[in-house]
Amino acid sequence: MKYFSTILISILLIASSFSQQTVHNFSKEIKITVSADYLLYLPKEYSESEKYFPLVLFLHGSGERGTDIEKVKIHGLPKLIAEGKEFPFIVVSPQCPEEMFWSTDVLSALLDEIEANYRVDKNRIYVTGLSMGGHGTWSLALADPNRFAAIAPVCGWSVPSVACTIKHLPIWVFHGAKDNVVPLSASEVMIERLKSCDGKVKFTVYPEANHDSWTETYNNEELYKWFLEQSLGNKDK
Repeated sequence: MKYFSTILISILLIASSFSQQTVHNFSKEIKITVSADYLLYLPKEYSESEKYFPLVLFLHGSGERGTDIEKVKIHGLPKLIAEGKEFPFIVVSPQCPEEMFWSTDVLSALLDEIEANYRVDKNRIYVTGLSMGGHGTWSLALADPNRFAAIAPVCGWSVPSVACTIKHLPIWVFHGAKDNVVPLSASEVMIERLKSCDGKVKFTVYPEANHDSWTETYNNEELYKWFLEQSLGNKDK
C-alpha cells in the first residue's frame, strides 16, 4: 500500500550574543514541516486482533531514491511483500528524495507517526537496510541508541570511532567479500570496534558476493526469526 505522510519535526536552535563580560543565551524552537512517501505493510492478523505488533523499518539503497514509490519495491522486504510474502510484523519502507541520504530526523519522525497511529510494540522495533540504507541503519541506531531492539545493516558503512555507543544493541551485519561499491572493510572496521567493547554483533560474509549481498540476506528466514527474538523489554506498548 502507498501512503503519503506530512511529518512535523522540532529543531531547537541556540543563538548566543556577547556583551562585555556577560554571555546571553537565547533559545528559540522552530518547527519545520517535511513530507515522506512510504510503503506500509500490515500483517494479515492486524485487523483480526487488538494486539500490538513488532515493526521493521526497511531502508533502500541509492538506486531507489526519487519520487516514484514503486521503485522501493525493487529490493528487500518491499519486493518480497509485492511478490506475496507475508510477515508477522509491520513493515515501513520510506523513500529517500533524489540526491539525498537518509535523514535520521525524518526517519525518527516517521517512526513517531507510525507508533501514534498503529499498534506498534515499542519493545520490538527493528531497522535494516542495504548499501545507502545500510549506512542509514547504522546512523539511525547511533542517533537514537535506546529506541531499537536490533538492527541489521547490509553492505553499509559508518564511523567506527562511535560504534561503542551501540555496543548493547543486538546487531547482525551482512556483506559480500567481493563488494566493489562498498568494500568489505567498511563492515569489518565496525565489527572490530564493536567487538573491542564487547558489542553484541554477528557478522555474515558471502565469499562470492559482490555488492548484492541483500538478495540472499532478505531471503534468509533466520534473519526474521532473529529479529523477533530481540526485545527491549522495558517500555509500555
